[in-house]
Amino acid sequence: MKIIIGKKAGFCEGIKIAIEKAEQTIEKNDEEIIYCLGDLVHNPVIMKSLYQEGLRVINNLSEIENPNNKTVIIRAHGVIKQVYEQAKDLGINLVDLTCPNVLVIHKLVEEYAQKGYYILVMGERQHAETIGTASFCGKNYKIIEEEQQLKNIINYINSKKIEKIFIIAQTTFNLDKFNKFVNTIQNEVNAEIIVKNTICNATRTRQEETIELSKKVNYMIIIGGRKSSNTNKLYDISCNNCKNVIMIEDAQELTKEHIEEIINSDIVGIMAGASTPQKSIEEVKAKLEKAVVNIS
Repeated sequence: MKIIIGKKAGFCEGIKIAIEKAEQTIEKNDEEIIYCLGDLVHNPVIMKSLYQEGLRVINNLSEIENPNNKTVIIRAHGVIKQVYEQAKDLGINLVDLTCPNVLVIHKLVEEYAQKGYYILVMGERQHAETIGTASFCGKNYKIIEEEQQLKNIINYINSKKIEKIFIIAQTTFNLDKFNKFVNTIQNEVNAEIIVKNTICNATRTRQEETIELSKKVNYMIIIGGRKSSNTNKLYDISCNNCKNVIMIEDAQELTKEHIEEIINSDIVGIMAGASTPQKSIEEVKAKLEKAVVNIS
């Protein structure tokens, strides 16, 4: 059995920096509770480690008793615009660890909304990043996640005779789907259309490598948090190219049944999401290698 680990598997630079700065903030303020508004990253292994170091996750600033001078980290996915104003009013010290690529998107949609453009956001409607981005779009925007929504929105745009459209994407959106949706809009809408492909480079290259890797292996393992958008995209991509695909959060989830199937494969591919630590990847690889040795 040959194991191939994707070269782009694991932390992207934005996630790596966010985790490092969160750890530094906790260490620097070791005598006080450090809060994080939502999970810093969508990976339970990382979040468990940060919790043990002293980080406490909240869903709303109102959960903090006596918030004045308390420190709150903004997660890598970003937050809605109103959080910044609320934190200022409450006297909260914000440590903004929003991914730089997400901050760029916030500035873009705010700028084009002020110029009178109708904003179309390609992304998952319930994802924290998309919700945060929408709050910077003003009143005139739509979120497009699936093809049926696309058709409805095109009909709406044409019926309202909207003249100016600005299109962006969630940083972890599926690249093929983004290009397909943009092409459909450009062909079916008579308006000025400006497109910014804001899918981050790390996401794009990881998806491209996953396509190639999943085509040449017998079994594909995707490692990452189940709430992770980019990890789920890797799983979906792999399923399109490989018959045997599983998604796990860590090595402990590799069952006896999984291992029996995997070690009978000639070539096994491993890819991991942007918030998956290198340790999780190495532990999966080690568990598979140990199983092969034991059978031999």
